[in-house]
Amino acid sequence: MSSISTERSWCLLVPQHAQGARTARHRLGAELDGTVPAALLGDAEMVAAELLGNAVRHAPPLPGGMIRLNWLLRTGPTAQVVEIRVTDGGATGPPRIRQVGPEATDGRGLFLVAALAADWGVERDGLGQSVWARLVHPVRQTVAAR
Repeated sequence: MSSISTERSWCLLVPQHAQGARTARHRLGAELDGTVPAALLGDAEMVAAELLGNAVRHAPPLPGGMIRLNWLLRTGPTAQVVEIRVTDGGATGPPRIRQVGPEATDGRGLFLVAALAADWGVERDGLGQSVWARLVHPVRQTVAAR
């Protein structure tokens, strides 16, 4: 069994509106399709959609009216990891998981991200704010025939 890991990363700037977020999510899906299991692809698209949607709805844009989507695919001997990061101009407060009632029609985005991701968090820098999530999918180990 090989212990070699591979890594690929992408960065995409899109306008900070619903169509830009949709374009970014579709691009992520197209790049990962065929390289990760369907379950990981679906989770990555869902997490990206939630983080991009939050950036559009709750934060100012980066300079030029943009938001940035970065993603990294790391494939190792035991797992595939997809890290997703959305950077915007920085909301006034840190994103947080909200408690919502069963009849609420929104407010569950970060709850979904936390449920799907192995880890997630928020980082601020001079550019703005990045919300990131790390998705991990185990690689099936095969036993060599003797």
